Amino acid sequence: MTPAARRAVALLDTHHDVVTPEGVALHLPVAGPVPRALAWLIDFAIRMAVLFALSMVLGLLGGAGAGAMAVVAFLLYWFYPVVCEVMFDGRSPGKRALGLRVVAADGAPIGWRASFARNLLRVVDMLPFGYALGLVSCLADPAARRLGDMVAGSLVVHLVPDSRGDAAPVVAPHPPRVPLQPAEQAAIVDFAERAPVLTVARRDELADIASPLVNARGSRASEALYAVAAWLLGRRA
Repeated sequence: MTPAARRAVALLDTHHDVVTPEGVALHLPVAGPVPRALAWLIDFAIRMAVLFALSMVLGLLGGAGAGAMAVVAFLLYWFYPVVCEVMFDGRSPGKRALGLRVVAADGAPIGWRASFARNLLRVVDMLPFGYALGLVSCLADPAARRLGDMVAGSLVVHLVPDSRGDAAPVVAPHPPRVPLQPAEQAAIVDFAERAPVLTVARRDELADIASPLVNARGSRASEALYAVAAWLLGRRA
């Protein structure tokens, strides 16, 4: 495999790697601007629906209703995301629908102070209009953070299905067709360990990168890489 192919197999997708104080390495798949924007639109629609429903009731109270409506609008704008992030495991309804979660930069749950900071700074990320500054920041930052995330020390990540430590499917080990460098061996083992949490299409797409090594493509390439990984890990039939 070429160096570029090795990097592609080893990295798989964009991850933010951190090591917890307990020494556990975490690979956090960061969310880009598109899924984050879709999640925000869902949350915005929910807030607008709540405001519309309340306006139908509070509008009957005249001036007092208008004052109450202003308070509700303020609370929904500023506290809706904060409460969702802190009280519901970093997931507002929009983020839950898109499979996203807000976490601290070290992978821990986000706290009140950080959540307030990242949401207060939305007014900066929205400049000059339409979250333009936040979009530029997401595209420029390796971890796809907007300015609010940088200041608060937070990340928006994709939720990875719990594999519960499952390894690659049990297959008969098979030695590689050609000698492998240590980095190539590590890339194949890394593929086999992460493949169970990928979609079949994404798994086979990545396996195709190593097609010259296993002389196969698609699902056959994936199975061949599993077999090589099993052999590299010392499993014998």
